[in-house]
Amino acid sequence: MAMLIISIVVEAAVAVIVALAAAKGRPFLYGLAFTFAAYVLYDLARLMQWAVEGTLLSVLFLAAALAALYAVWGLYRERA
Repeated sequence: MAMLIISIVVEAAVAVIVALAAAKGRPFLYGLAFTFAAYVLYDLARLMQWAVEGTLLSVLFLAAALAALYAVWGLYRERA
């Protein structure tokens, strides 16, 4: 349980830091912030033992994967 709490704290910190970076002119990074926010939500659901359907989590993870793809595509294009 301690590892799960630590994971939630680290994921939340990453989400906030990436959102701050996105606010400084790199809006594609909001995709990465969303991805880590989704991880926080998932881990909170596990920690609090929320009754969440598998379909809902699948949709959340698909959205997180698409958001991460958008973010890394933006990073790729920025460097090109």
